[in-house]
Amino acid sequence: MKHTSGNIWTKPFMMALSINFFVFLVFYSLLTVLPVYVMDEFGGSGAEAGMVTTIFLISAIIIRPFSGKIIEAWGKKKSLVVSVFLFGVSAFLYYFIRDFSWLLGLRFFHGIWFSIASTVLVSIAADLIPQKRKGEGLGYFAMSMNLAVVAGPFLALALIRFIPYDILFLGLAVTIVVAFVFSLWIKPVEGESIVNTSKRFSWNDLIEVRAVPIAVVGFLTAFAYSGIMSFISIYAKEIGLFESVSYFFVVFAAAMLLSRPYTGRLFDRRGPDSVIYPSLAIFLIGLIILSITQSSAVLLLAGGLIGLGYGALLPCFQTMAIGSAPRERTGHSTATFFIFYDLGIAIGSVVLGMIAAGIGFTGLYLFSGGMVLITIFVYRYVTRQKRGQHVEVLEG
Repeated sequence: MKHTSGNIWTKPFMMALSINFFVFLVFYSLLTVLPVYVMDEFGGSGAEAGMVTTIFLISAIIIRPFSGKIIEAWGKKKSLVVSVFLFGVSAFLYYFIRDFSWLLGLRFFHGIWFSIASTVLVSIAADLIPQKRKGEGLGYFAMSMNLAVVAGPFLALALIRFIPYDILFLGLAVTIVVAFVFSLWIKPVEGESIVNTSKRFSWNDLIEVRAVPIAVVGFLTAFAYSGIMSFISIYAKEIGLFESVSYFFVVFAAAMLLSRPYTGRLFDRRGPDSVIYPSLAIFLIGLIILSITQSSAVLLLAGGLIGLGYGALLPCFQTMAIGSAPRERTGHSTATFFIFYDLGIAIGSVVLGMIAAGIGFTGLYLFSGGMVLITIFVYRYVTRQKRGQHVEVLEG
């Protein structure tokens, strides 16, 4: 299947984008609902409610290093079909769970297939996008995840007021049935092959070394963002703006979605620096404003700036990670990026929680802003090193 026309919106790409949306819709719906479910149905504590998220992320992080090898061994088509199918089976099994220990086991199992599915989907999407429009195309692809960030929690929390948890779980499982059907229709990408037939297991089977530098930048960005993901609701409640926090995410998503077509094109035409430096700066300003928020208007302004800044960064970093290695290694490059990104979210949530306990949420978001400032310098160092190596190769 060739993609030389320059058209992004092919049928396979739209199917891949739809599958990605459905997978992340279920992911974010469960991320929001399950902690409440644990407390309501099992009488669990806050710590136990948090465990259903933590064990899922641990599972995803553990399997990430092996995702590239699995995709290489199975092929992208089989990896997609199997992972989406078992992700859907996992969603269906929540209907039958009546014990907290079994729920934790299911969450671990579910995380495995989420990790593989999310990795192979980015890899397939990257192959389906014309080379000259890679940044724009992956930006659009990331929009499916951004939409799910808002739609998943919104729908889950709205529906749970009118239907039992069990029915919600079945509805989410049905959603993945649609994704599974789409996965059957996507044709294998031209040029896909199993390039490593050696039975010896090496470091290259786990990660793509060439993607590590930009993955480190992704780690730092995710670390700073984890404070939004984990603590914005608690912070808003503390400053008396809890009723406005849902609108924070609406403004966040709107800014992210409206800017995405322009940032993607700018990335392709003028290079990553033209998007990444301004986006990091806007992200930094948004965090500073968030740290001094005292009104709903300022909270929403911070949400818009953070959405505008952070929203452009993830697809840019993904594009750079994928572009750092040959096409047959896109699965490894994607997995490597997500290993560091997931670790940034997981470690950041713990460290920033400790910081918040010590110096409060204002200090937390100022600290997060400091992390973004460090990220700017690390990104500058990483890109200068890469350019220096490129010049040496040309001169040699």
